Amino acid sequence: MTLPLEDYGLIGNARTAALVGRDGSIDWMCAPRFDSSAAFAAMLGRPADGRWAIRPATGILSAERRYRGDTLILETRFHTRSGRVLLVDFMPGTQDEQRVDLLRLVIGEAGSVDMRFELTPRFDYGRSVPWLRRYGERPCAIAGPDALTLSTPLPVEIVDAAWHADFTLVAGQKVAFHLIWHPGHHPAPPPLDAEDCLADTERRWLAWSSRCTYDGRWRDAVMRSLITLKALTHRPTGGIVAAPTTSLPEAVGGVRNWDYRYCWLRDATFTLYALLTSGYHEEAHAWREWLLRTVAGQPAQLQIMYGLAGERRLEEQALPWLDGYAGSRPVRIGNDAHHQLQLDVFGELMDTLHVVRKAGIEPEPEAWDVQKVFLDFLEGHWRDPDDGLWEVRGGRRQFTHSKVMAWVAVDRAIKAVEIFGRAGPVERWRRLQRQIHQDVLAKGFDPELNSFVQYYGGKTLDASLLMVPLVGFLPARDPRVLGTVSAIEHGLIHDGLVYRYSPDPKIEGLPPGEASFLACTFWLADNLAMQGRGRDACDLFERLLDLRNDLGLLSEEYDPIRRRLLGNFPQAFSHVALVNTAHNLEMAFGPAKQRSAA
Repeated sequence: MTLPLEDYGLIGNARTAALVGRDGSIDWMCAPRFDSSAAFAAMLGRPADGRWAIRPATGILSAERRYRGDTLILETRFHTRSGRVLLVDFMPGTQDEQRVDLLRLVIGEAGSVDMRFELTPRFDYGRSVPWLRRYGERPCAIAGPDALTLSTPLPVEIVDAAWHADFTLVAGQKVAFHLIWHPGHHPAPPPLDAEDCLADTERRWLAWSSRCTYDGRWRDAVMRSLITLKALTHRPTGGIVAAPTTSLPEAVGGVRNWDYRYCWLRDATFTLYALLTSGYHEEAHAWREWLLRTVAGQPAQLQIMYGLAGERRLEEQALPWLDGYAGSRPVRIGNDAHHQLQLDVFGELMDTLHVVRKAGIEPEPEAWDVQKVFLDFLEGHWRDPDDGLWEVRGGRRQFTHSKVMAWVAVDRAIKAVEIFGRAGPVERWRRLQRQIHQDVLAKGFDPELNSFVQYYGGKTLDASLLMVPLVGFLPARDPRVLGTVSAIEHGLIHDGLVYRYSPDPKIEGLPPGEASFLACTFWLADNLAMQGRGRDACDLFERLLDLRNDLGLLSEEYDPIRRRLLGNFPQAFSHVALVNTAHNLEMAFGPAKQRSAA
């Protein structure tokens, strides 16, 4: 039976991650990187597609979970008729990129509990059934480039191409399991001491968490979101993945199942503000460095997303042997949206580099030359139709948000000259800025609707229009912004949550069916706060906090009708938005006001 997303927790080592179900089963893990093929893919299919389950054999009364303080160490406590056991899951970080360590510690707390261990290794997203052998006394699974080696004091049997063991735990007894991914052509690395690893992992996470400067009323929610963001950061390169998963559907049974194990430029400025305003300048610097390396090249070749190290070839393909999450097919790896033209990324790039300058993180000397080249390209192409922020597949249009972000790109270039003394044709840029601004007001605003619209000449709403005041295009209390926010409140909201846009198959190029988009609802709260509707903004923020699972995690979307999280999980964009909105509601000059004031 497919677990709801709410029942999963995240563990990771800042190179990859795993999702652990409330039932004690690890149903998703890619190794050695977030975007590598999966060794456990049961989340997108069946148990035979790969998983690792440790749980009481019978008589489970309840299971409760928590993270150990401000860490990514997950504790699941099983209550049974005969006793109580604690399962501790974590992934220690190492400098060795040729290994991934996954440790599980089972502790008897009361009574006597019969336990069951089942590890089904399946490489290449469940397609490759490995050769199960022993490496000395340690069970080992090998298939081509991948290997998994297990260390445990328990005797392990092979049944149906999987490892099994039954054992009994009494109060005070502990059993450790240590699984190591390593290249198939390398010998198995030595195991680590589980207790020492646990203590070291806890110490490292607590040291990192202690650097957080936010200490407001939503401290626990903000801290958990920051820890999640850190877990989704690829430490060797500084890239931040949108999510550690692929193909978790936007509607159960639907086809909107995308691979999010990549880094999106659209998230850049939001992410920087979340890190900088929370005290994490080192992470912001690493993200900036990733960004500059990645966008190097010709402006016409700028992509909306890249791989963890800036890879550009992210070709999309379906995996027909997987049934999909709750039958949601196809399962996809790669993402063809990387071919799309989205003009807003030029605005995000320029805004990001402007933010780091303001924060005192000076870009490389060549960065300004790169920015001027990108601005020259935008000057000749800002009138072009594009595919828009939401990566719709129904053809290019004159999306209003894209034009607004083109204005942002020019605005930040002008400020680089005015504030930071950079050299550039500022008078030409000022004329271009006025031209784009007038164009958006003339063609992107509909007087009959008293609202900005999704694309020039259209009548549909779009939550991306909430960015108009957040990037400083117009003041938050401008009548046109007030009208747009009111239109969205009446036309794109269900049960208090914001949908991305009015559905139209001709625009989307896909069958209908998606849930409310959580980041957009945070943006609405930001708008309300900037308009002086502080109570409404706080109420909406609290509503969003209630949607997190018991571990404080959010996905991309939420279905207010079926009341469940949907989309890839956990979603960096949702957690970044949570952090920024918390700051916006408590700081006199939070990220929204900082960005709008530029």
